[in-house]
Formats: sequence, structure tokens, C-alpha cells
Amino acid sequence: MSRATKVRAFFALAILVVSTYIAATVPPRLGLDLRGGTQIVLETRDSPTAKADRDATDRALEVLRRRVDALGVSEPNLVRSGDRRIIVELPGVQEPRRAAEVLGRTAQLTFHPVLEVADATEATTSPDAGGRRILPDESGRMLRLDAARMTGADVDRAEAVLEPAGGGWHVTLDLRGRGERAWAELTGDAACAPAGTPARRVAIALDGKVVSSPQVDPSVDCDTGILGGSTRITGDFDKREARELALLINGGALPVPVETVEHRTVGPTLGEQAIEAGMWAAIIGAALTALFIACVYRLLGILAAVALAGYGLIAYAALVGLGATLTLPGLAGFVLAVGMAVDANVLVFERAREEYLARTAPALRPSLTRGFRNAFGAVADSNVTTLIAAGLLFFLATGPVRGFGVTLGIGVLASMVSALVVTRVLAEFAVSRAAVRRRPRISGIAHAGPVRAWPARRDPHLMRHRRRMLAVSGVLALGLAVSGVAVRGVDFGVEFTGGRLVEYSTTESVDPDRARSALADAGFPKAVVQASGDRELTVRTGKPTDAEEARITATVGELGRGAEKVRDEFIGPSLGKELRLKAVIALGVALAAQLAYLAVRFRWTFGVAAVVSMAHDVLILVGAFAWLGRTVDAVFLAALLTVIGYSVNDSVVVFDRIRELRRTPAHGKHSLARITDTAVFQTLPRTVNTGSGALFVLVALAVLGGDALADFALALLIGVLAGTGSTVSVAAPLAVVLESRATPSPPRAARSRITPDHHGHGARRPGRAPRDNGARV
Repeated sequence: MSRATKVRAFFALAILVVSTYIAATVPPRLGLDLRGGTQIVLETRDSPTAKADRDATDRALEVLRRRVDALGVSEPNLVRSGDRRIIVELPGVQEPRRAAEVLGRTAQLTFHPVLEVADATEATTSPDAGGRRILPDESGRMLRLDAARMTGADVDRAEAVLEPAGGGWHVTLDLRGRGERAWAELTGDAACAPAGTPARRVAIALDGKVVSSPQVDPSVDCDTGILGGSTRITGDFDKREARELALLINGGALPVPVETVEHRTVGPTLGEQAIEAGMWAAIIGAALTALFIACVYRLLGILAAVALAGYGLIAYAALVGLGATLTLPGLAGFVLAVGMAVDANVLVFERAREEYLARTAPALRPSLTRGFRNAFGAVADSNVTTLIAAGLLFFLATGPVRGFGVTLGIGVLASMVSALVVTRVLAEFAVSRAAVRRRPRISGIAHAGPVRAWPARRDPHLMRHRRRMLAVSGVLALGLAVSGVAVRGVDFGVEFTGGRLVEYSTTESVDPDRARSALADAGFPKAVVQASGDRELTVRTGKPTDAEEARITATVGELGRGAEKVRDEFIGPSLGKELRLKAVIALGVALAAQLAYLAVRFRWTFGVAAVVSMAHDVLILVGAFAWLGRTVDAVFLAALLTVIGYSVNDSVVVFDRIRELRRTPAHGKHSLARITDTAVFQTLPRTVNTGSGALFVLVALAVLGGDALADFALALLIGVLAGTGSTVSVAAPLAVVLESRATPSPPRAARSRITPDHHGHGARRPGRAPRDNGARV
């Protein structure tokens, strides 16, 4: 074993040991969509006296944190997002509207002298220049109130108390310092008024609403007032109202108003089902992928399957070690990355096969070493394109979809470590054994394989029909997209349109048409009803009130012999508009970023060809979803950006081979069309084997992942198939057309020299060390 192999083995062992320790000792941080609970997004607004800037939002965050602590929620999470948004995660809370009301209350507690009874027509919502206002008391009678003498800042502590002997609930206030003196002055002035008159009352208002206006007891002396620094707020409170009022006072007033722009609620049973479904999809998908790669690459395939288990361990340890939150789309990204992790192994093994077959005196160990070295550039290029998509998801997406970007990015990096370190150590050790050297075919790289042998026998000329392929592909993509949008329309989710989406689990199956009719009779003619499962119904409406929501739930429950809310999402119209804009920006930035990267790594002609191919795949996917009537939401956007990364990944492999072949004396004299034909068919085994690995996982995810992941897996299935086909039918022929019209300047020349051999592959001259900086497949 060479020194380099020993170093790699030590490095691989260290990574696996550390990963095992982290995975065993650090619990995963599950998102609310997996463990159940509520996420509320609040946005601060300007008030007449304060501007909603970063500082005001930070102060509001601290007030909200105290309120959440008073609610008694275990493991809450509150973070500021941008300058004006606060994300509140409340595990286990299943009443988002009630929680949003408590958190969103400004909680401006004020204490006012009562001047007189006012006319009902004089009611005012804001104070006049002197701070006076007219508000209804608890019984609805209008009171003219003087300017506030005290605020909630003068209250030291509030507590909800149940009066003995059936006296009901009230809130006691402890006043200290300035508050104690101010309360004595306020009640002392009121005690000077005759008993029974309005001026003997003190009004306590919360957010401009009088919650209590008690008379000062006759025993209180004029100008002396109530001493001792304690009072109480009485009213027709129940237990919950009294406690909420107490926690609002204790938490303090928000410096600026806040508005709920989004809330999501997931029941715990749905999260448990998603975790179980995701685990089964990962296990079965990974098992099928491992079986497939073992059949194709024999011994090295078996070792790659072992390394695939190591990949899963490394990726999971990195995820929990970095404290990343595992969301439902993130779980799907983790499962998907299992299939995509095969790609690096396939690239290496196919290059090793070429090196072995190209030699007159082939040997396993040198061929494998050269395969790892020559495939590194292509592995790096293809993974960078996926990392670009993952980065865009993290920076431009919101909510659980960001988790998908994180897990996808971690999965890509872990797959490179797994393939280039763990697999290499195992493979080099295996091919060095005498038993394998005596029977090289069991290694898996000593034979061409059927996918590689067929093009070599037929020698097809695909690029001869390049214009025809471009025309057919363009008509297919535009026709599918335009007809789908025109005939069926695009069903945008609540993320993009705003509104409310509630998913119910019913006792009996409910026909969607019957549910639409029943909801229309109940006063919701525009409700969008979809069956998301055998006994699962999704209802999408505008922004219903509490009473309207109860009516919707009752209607569904009556139809289904009982209904339980398992998911509840609300997106405000302003946020929906913002998310639509972000989706367009994300798509545009993705195309621009991939174009820039390919233009630097190859030529602008290759970059344009790849971007047009990506646009083709986007149109195919949008058109297919329109025809199928599937919802286009944030999860669809995640799938779309992943498809873009996969499409570029596939094109990069072919372009890299074109660049390499143009530098060889055997192919450099041929036309670009013939070189492209050769490149397409030389990389065909990689395309087939990598695509098959991804398809195994995606089919498992679509079948076993449950309704929550069905659309996501379907989008990726369509995208992978479209991306694989568009590389041959769009990217490659368009690159030939553009290159023929551009300045004839081939990609950067490498410094190594390559000579042809009897197999038609490039073989280096003996004794020359490879110095090629260009990426290869």
C-alpha cells in the first residue's frame, strides 16, 4: 500500500469515526413540519410615533420572546429575518390564529382619568391633540377619557388570579417606584369626585380598548389615593383571557405594531408519517441503487455501495453537527442526494474502464488510479452546478424549502468525500489483491458493458440531424408549456397567491366535487378543493375569519363523518407577491449563474447551449404540471432549481468530453459534429447509470414518500428524464450550431499530449506525467 493510499485511508477512517460519534451523540433538529407545531412570520409596521427599522424589530423580538416564554411553549425559536420580519416557531402549538393574536397584540396598556359620559356618535379611534379620546367601556357606554397618566411600563408584575368563592378571574397589578406614586395620584384625583359620577372612575385600556373602568372605593381619601402599589383589573374574564392579559402586561408593549404575514401549522401525526415514509423511501431507494451499481460494476460496485452507506453517515453527521434544521423538503433532499451520490462513482469507474480498455497491456490498479485522477475535474464541475442550485435555494427561498437547499448542498459535498476518498481507498485495496488481478473481469472495469459496446458497433451520426432535433425539441417544449397554461392554467399554491390552505384527515373518503358543492352552499363558492389522498382533503380559500373557518371545518367534518386538521397554512397577499417575485428572481439568477460558470469553464457558446437546454427542461416541467393539474408552490420551485442543476450537470459531462476530444490528434481533425457524436456516446454509460440511480430513489420517494412528497418526486422524475434527453437533443446540437457560427477558437488547450490507440481512445505517451488542467469525464 502506497503512502498516499495510507494517508487517504487514515483520512477516511477519521471522517467515519467522527461522523459516527456525532450521529450517535447529537440529536437531529427537526423542523415543525416533521415534529408538529406552528410557525408564524410577523412583519413590523411603522406607527405614527416610531419607524419599523432594524432596531425596532430587535426590541419587538425581545418582547415577543418574553410573551412566548409566558405561554409555556417548550423549545420555542424566535429569529429576526431581514430588517422587519420575525419568525416564531412554536412546537406543539396547534392553534395558529390564537397564538398569532397573542403575539401580535401591541399591548399598549394605559391608565386614564374618566372625564364624563360622551355621546355614542362622538367615538374616536385616536387621541386628539391633548391626548383625550372617547372609547366604550365594558358595557358599551361611551366615556370621554383624559390623557394617559400611566402606561404598562409602570407595572412591575401582573398575575391572573381566581377569586375565591366563585368571584371569577381577575388580573392583579404590582406597581413599584414611579408607578406606585402615579397610581396614588390618579386614584386620589378620582376620589375627589362625587360617588357614582363618571369622574370617580379610572379607565384601564389595552391597545385602545377599555378592559376595565372601576369606581374608586368611597373609603379612599381625596388627594391621597390608593397606596401600597397594588391594584387589579376586573372584568368578565375566563381563565385563558386573564392569563393572556397578564402575560401581555408582563411581556411589555411592542415598540411598533406587527402583522401576521404567514403562518403554518402541521399536526404531529403528519410529521411522524412523513419521517417514516421518508425513511422507507431512503432505505428502499438506496438498496435498489446499491443493487443496480453492484450489478453494473461488480466488485467495485459492491464497494461503492458500502461507500454509499458511508456517505449517508457523513451527510447525516454534517447535518446534525452544523445544527441544520431537517424539514420535510430537506428530508426529501437527503433521500435524493443518495441517488445523486452515485454519480461521482460512476464517473470514476467509467473513466477507469476507458483507461483499462485503451491499454495494450492493461492493469487494474494503474487504470483505476488514472480513472480517479481524470474524473476529478468532471466530478467537481458537475457538483458545482448542483451547489449553485442549492445555494440559490438557501438564499432566495423561505421556510422549509431552505432546509432542502441545506441538505442538498451538504449531500453534494459528502458525496464527493465518499466517492473520492472512501470509495478510492476500498477500490485500490481490492484491485491490489492477487485474486482480483488474476480474474480482472470481477472488478467491473475490465469489460466494456452493453451500453458502451452498442454505439461502438453502430457508429450513429446524431449531429447530422441537429437542426431537426432542435426544431422538434423546441416545438415539444413550447407546445407542451403554452397549451398546458392556455388550456388547463397553472394552479399556483398559496405561497404565490396568498390565502389559506387547510388539509383535513377525514374518517370517510370525501368526493372533491361533493365537497365543493357543500362549501359553495355554506358560503364559499371560490374555495378550491382537492383530494390529496384516500381520506385527505385540501381546502384553499382567501383569509377566512374564525367563524368562517369553523364553518368550513364543520362542513368538511359533516361530509367525512369527522375531520381533523393536519396542516394549516396562511400566506398574506403582500408576502405572496414577494414570493412570486423571488421565484422569478431565483429562476433568472439560476440561469445566469450557470451561464457564467459554463462560459468561464468552457466557452460562451457551450454556456448558451446549456442555458437553452435548461429553459427547455423548465418549459417541459411547467407544461407537464399544468396538464396534470398539480400545484405550483415553493416545493415545486425547489424541484425546478434542482432540475436545472441536474440538467447542467449532464451537459457539463458531455461538454467536458467534447473539449477533451478536440485536443487529441485522433479526433482533433474531425468536424465538431463528429466529435460531439463521439462524446455523446462515450459518456452514454455514465448518463444511463447515473440516471438509473436517481430514478430508483425518486420512484421510491414518489411511491413511499406519501402525499406530502408526491408532487416533489414527480417534478424531479419529469425533470430528470427531460434533462437527460435535452442534453442530446438540445444542448449538444445547439453547441455545434453556435460553434460553427462563432470564432473558431477551441477550448483552452491542455499541456499534456495524447496519442490515439487501436480502440479510438486517447492514450498518453509512456513516460509522460499527466499535466492536464482541463476537466474530464
